[in-house]
Amino acid sequence: MSERGLEVVHTPAEHLPDRNREVELIVDDAGPEQRLDLVELCRQVFETACSLGVVTYISRGTDEDARGILSGFGLTGEVLRSLPDGQELVTVTVAKTDMRRVPESRLHTAMESALNCEVRIVAV
Repeated sequence: MSERGLEVVHTPAEHLPDRNREVELIVDDAGPEQRLDLVELCRQVFETACSLGVVTYISRGTDEDARGILSGFGLTGEVLRSLPDGQELVTVTVAKTDMRRVPESRLHTAMESALNCEVRIVAV
């Protein structure tokens, strides 16, 4: 994996169970297609069936982080920051048709956690 520019952080195999081993990958903004590529890479490297587990976002609170979360949900949208009344507000505008397949509460929670500020989602 290092040939692909990925750093491998691991626990020695003798400390892991024989089944259900996990590999943790830390990558910048892995969208759905890149995630599938990484699963396939793991299958090739470890010569066994692999599946994608939980996706966790490590955030610095940037607009790029917000776009990464949108991508993780398979969405695109506009991210706009403002400071009404001196409090940071991020307004995320997405297509109403896209929001039919993503629960707004899940998107809202992910955005607020990543950005650590108030988030408003607007479906247009």
